[in-house]
Amino acid sequence: MTDLPANITAVAHQIDAEARRRRFGHQGGVVWLTGLSGSGKSTIGVALEAHLFAAGMNAVLLDGDNLRHGLTSDLGFSPDDRRENLRRVGEVAALFAKSGAIVITALISPYSEDRARARKAANGQFIEVYVAADLDTCKARDPKGLYAKAISGEISEFTGVSAPYEVPTAPDLRIDTTITDLDACVAAIATEAKVRFIGDMSA
Repeated sequence: MTDLPANITAVAHQIDAEARRRRFGHQGGVVWLTGLSGSGKSTIGVALEAHLFAAGMNAVLLDGDNLRHGLTSDLGFSPDDRRENLRRVGEVAALFAKSGAIVITALISPYSEDRARARKAANGQFIEVYVAADLDTCKARDPKGLYAKAISGEISEFTGVSAPYEVPTAPDLRIDTTITDLDACVAAIATEAKVRFIGDMSA
């Protein structure tokens, strides 16, 4: 991160994090879903958003594919572009979290350094969820036909085929979608989010 020019000064807000917690009934935070393409991140993210919203929580999903139609539409899939993609999403997620929302992100986010930077941007109000599924399972699922295109050479820099994925060594939560159904995945993440972001509202 480069130093800011001397003429840029942060603006203080009148509404602090505690006021937002009282208004929404929970703190803001980020639930970061990471895993290979086809592991189930987007499916879980959509269902988790609906689950938390139905429970009265201010939840919003930032899905990687959707963001590439707008916020990061100018980026490709080189290592540098992937890092910039994750930097932008991490900063946007942090802004939503500061506004009191529980932000769910669903992105491959292959590099541990980028996930750590997103955690730092969220000031620790962050749950890293490793959506685990082995490569063979993801290839067999291939819901978007991307593995077939990557293997044929039609797509380059594809995670798991021609680009690396750094498996989280100490995620806050690990969900194995090869043995856990969708409802159970959502329930486990929602429970962790409620513990972390609701806590004791009487305090």
